[in-house]
Amino acid sequence: MKKSQKKISLFLLVLLIVSAIDSIRNLPAASLFGSTLIFFFIFAAIVFLIPTALVSAELSASMPDKGGVYHWMTRAFGDKAGMLAIWLQWINTMVWYPTILSFIAGIGAYLINPALASNKIYLISVILTVFWGLTFINLFGLELSARVNSICGLIGTMFPMLLLIFLAGIWLFQGHTPQINISWDNALPSLHLESSWVSLTAIMAAFLGIELAGVHVADIKNPQSNFPKALGYSSSFLVLTMLFGSLAIAFVLPSDRINLVSGVMQVFTNFFRVFHMEWAIPILAILILIGSIGGIINWLISPAKGLLHAAEYGFLHPFFTRKNKYGVAHNILIAQAIFVSLLCLVFLLVPSVNAFYWFLTGLSTDLYILMYVLMFLSALKLRYSFQNSPLAFRIPGKQIGMWAVVLIGIFGCLVTLAISFIPPEDIAVSTSYYALLIACGNILMVLPVFFFYAYRGRKNRPKKPPRIKDTAKDPKGRPIGT
Repeated sequence: MKKSQKKISLFLLVLLIVSAIDSIRNLPAASLFGSTLIFFFIFAAIVFLIPTALVSAELSASMPDKGGVYHWMTRAFGDKAGMLAIWLQWINTMVWYPTILSFIAGIGAYLINPALASNKIYLISVILTVFWGLTFINLFGLELSARVNSICGLIGTMFPMLLLIFLAGIWLFQGHTPQINISWDNALPSLHLESSWVSLTAIMAAFLGIELAGVHVADIKNPQSNFPKALGYSSSFLVLTMLFGSLAIAFVLPSDRINLVSGVMQVFTNFFRVFHMEWAIPILAILILIGSIGGIINWLISPAKGLLHAAEYGFLHPFFTRKNKYGVAHNILIAQAIFVSLLCLVFLLVPSVNAFYWFLTGLSTDLYILMYVLMFLSALKLRYSFQNSPLAFRIPGKQIGMWAVVLIGIFGCLVTLAISFIPPEDIAVSTSYYALLIACGNILMVLPVFFFYAYRGRKNRPKKPPRIKDTAKDPKGRPIGT
């Protein structure tokens, strides 16, 4: 007998969304924008985060009993489109896991012995231990994983971010001159500086995943009103904390001391030395470690739950539809843990880990952005399907408002896709070769969808009727045809 699943409150849902997306590890990279930082955050929020949150809220309101991109896309364009969307969401996380897991292993090495960061046996051991441990936690149901996620988010993400902002505020209040000059002349980036626009990918990627909570819509208390509220609260918190957290670093540290090559922890070490708080550096490392681990939990369960929907509709073998007593698709979680383990082993065996890291980051972002394009189109289609139905939330402005949000969101997606084909400056590879690798990677990651189509088509193909033996006889009693 399955245990009854507790409903997720509004507060817990906000924490679930924020802790899954917000990350202190993104702040140093964003702080490198300098005086253009505010422009890029506002740009990313307008063309991506806000449209995504608005569209997710309306889609969830239109289907309050079944959330997530699979059901949204299936209702709009059919089950094959739903399979493509959920596959893009799932496979992007598989490609992303090696990067975040290696980051966690690097933070752990910083606490024990920084030399371990280059020890592949140590890296593999930590990566596999963390990922399989989090998979095990998710096997006990959404309510437990949501609470672990929220606690980790509070301790490891929100508190350190607010501490950074608070310290920078004190620093400015004491009369220090900020390291960047915020003025209209310096606020806009140059269209000729390719490197600054390449870095925009880091901010856009930091906002990925706000729609993930849609798969939990049936597990939320009063989803018609709480889900749109949770998206609004979490979006506002994400923009404010990431913007002011990045500004805190940019104000206090000169750009030559924000060197990501030496590691994110080195940036925070330089930051705390300004305040003579070296004792807090190990504490911050532990908090970042907790926050990063907590952020993975939601990325483990939500795409897997979406893939379960596709399996239940016949795109995967029935083996993947089995659930344990907590209502968790345990076979999917175990299968993805095995897949990620193999991918991490490949990731650590390549000659240049840094180059492969950036490649996986760009590829993961591309796959997710493609899914968002499909999501925006499905929202537009469903707006006309539900135009006469009373919904708890609709994007303001009627049809014009919906068209504006969708077009702005797709524009943001296309800009991010175009930029992702340009390699960062510190990667020694030609632009054409890097673009070819990204293009081939996208094609290879999407190809399995067509095998799932074929599997379902073969499974649903009507069987040929059994051949009936012809027993007709001629007037002399002999079988006809002999």
